[in-house]
Amino acid sequence: MDKNIIEIKKLFLIFGRERNKAFRMLMSGKCKNEILKESGCTIAVNNVNLSIKKGEIFVIMGLSGSGKSSLIRCINRLNKPTFGKILINGRDIAKATEEELRSIRRKELAMVFQHFGLLPHYTVLQNIAFGLELQNIEKKEREQKSLESMRLVGLNGYENQMVNELSGGMQQRVGLARALANDPAVLLMDEAFSALDPLIRVQMQDELLALHSKMKKTILFITHDLEEAIKLGDRIAIMRDGEIQQIGTSEEILTEPANDYVKCFVENVDRSRIVTASSIMADKPLVARWGKEGPEVLIRKMKERKLTVLPVVDADGILMGEVRLKDLVRLRKERVLTIDSVVRNEVHSVLGDTVVEDILPLMTQTNSPIWVVNENREFEGVVPLSSLIIEVTGKDKGEIKEIIQNAIEL
Repeated sequence: MDKNIIEIKKLFLIFGRERNKAFRMLMSGKCKNEILKESGCTIAVNNVNLSIKKGEIFVIMGLSGSGKSSLIRCINRLNKPTFGKILINGRDIAKATEEELRSIRRKELAMVFQHFGLLPHYTVLQNIAFGLELQNIEKKEREQKSLESMRLVGLNGYENQMVNELSGGMQQRVGLARALANDPAVLLMDEAFSALDPLIRVQMQDELLALHSKMKKTILFITHDLEEAIKLGDRIAIMRDGEIQQIGTSEEILTEPANDYVKCFVENVDRSRIVTASSIMADKPLVARWGKEGPEVLIRKMKERKLTVLPVVDADGILMGEVRLKDLVRLRKERVLTIDSVVRNEVHSVLGDTVVEDILPLMTQTNSPIWVVNENREFEGVVPLSSLIIEVTGKDKGEIKEIIQNAIEL
């Protein structure tokens, strides 16, 4: 996911007759409401700059009127931008001729709408094959491609049913299969699941993620639902009044909101389901080095830092276990020079991408810190108790109390 498949540069979309006047007012610092009052023009998209990587799910989210749907309609030129560039695989769709536009829409982009956009007098198979039919692809080939996309979205056996005989969720599958039949470079989804019942919506989200895992399609997904954005997006752009407020991963947006608007927007999200061990760990903690450091040296280091437990690593940085201050004190009294006999090998460790929600049960099962390692078990850091408590603020108080009690027992 290194190459940018879409690049948007200094994009403006202004509705109204006096667009040039409205743009000059905008450049002079006038706000959206002032411009509307004086020129009768609406600033729908305001100086948007973003790039979308090949193979990622990029989510644009915002409340009603934020400009998110206007932006996606610029990307497929249903709205012609007032100013700016939209590069799709290097070609500027904002300047494309009608012939070039048709080619881009057929080969580069496919749209999945909120209200399905299906033809009620067509069967499921005919609906899915419709875009291929417009391209004058022979019937046998378009049916073959349509059947393959039906299989991908779980519509096997529904070929000859009329679309009005299907549930909302199944109709949305038809819309998705129709988009996939063209094998587009980019899939554009405008509030695609918003009209579905909550349970069906969750199922469709899960299936979209599974489909993306198989096909690695670039997906631009529009939503007003932050939970949906967090679940689906590799990266998220939050919009307000036509402007991008912040672009980042869900974790970046939750832990480092760019402004007060974003902060308020995400304040009710359950952070424990998003924030990972790597973002809250201490990444250069004190360690005990197996075979190199004895009880006396480690006792001094631990007392200086007021620590009661240390991770033990070998010469290659592999986590071997942990050692506790009280055990080291006993070894010193017994005049034992190595720590081998008191290293506890059964310890709780997690990968850096483990979310706090999954770390929390481990913290209640042990009176030791949680060590963070990579796939090769190389030691990377420790999740401090204080950081964890901050992330679970708002959870059941008894749960936090139990964590604190475990820490005291150290």
